[in-house]
Amino acid sequence: MVPVVVLDANVLFPMILRDTLLRTAAAGCFRAHWSVRILDEMARNLIEQHRITSEQAKRLVAQMGKAFPEAAVEGWEDLEEAMPNDPKDRHVAAAAATIDAAVVVTENLKDFMHLPMGIQAVMPDTFLLERFQKMPEEVLSALRKQASSYRKPPATFEDLLDWLASDLPTFVDAVRMDIAKRGTT
Repeated sequence: MVPVVVLDANVLFPMILRDTLLRTAAAGCFRAHWSVRILDEMARNLIEQHRITSEQAKRLVAQMGKAFPEAAVEGWEDLEEAMPNDPKDRHVAAAAATIDAAVVVTENLKDFMHLPMGIQAVMPDTFLLERFQKMPEEVLSALRKQASSYRKPPATFEDLLDWLASDLPTFVDAVRMDIAKRGTT
């Protein structure tokens, strides 16, 4: 059984990390979820930091919705105030509680120190490493597809791993060790 996961806005913000998470979800490694508020936060931050225009942000959110039509969590609002974590991230915990998610993937563990029983906050490096250990073929396939999809600039599998290494060092090391053992890319 694959875990039900809520992705926080801060792991959806970096393009390569977002792409890696979404591709591994699409490969069946986990069920990705978010709320409209999480996507609004992601889009707002991308626009404010001049990473994309507001039109591009709208297209990104629409593409995510089309690719993952069952990802949107609704009805979490009534639970928000009861969440024991940091007030600014209670909406994320409430979304997780609403769908009985086991995991919140976030770069900000300190705001998720106190969560309802059964929900844990995990860094993306730890999360993707665990998914790779459980489903190596699916994760490697997702990474290969991701690397081959980049055109501007084109990317090799090794380029992708280099790009991911700063955000996901343990995961990338494990992938590289596995590839070396197999003698393949």
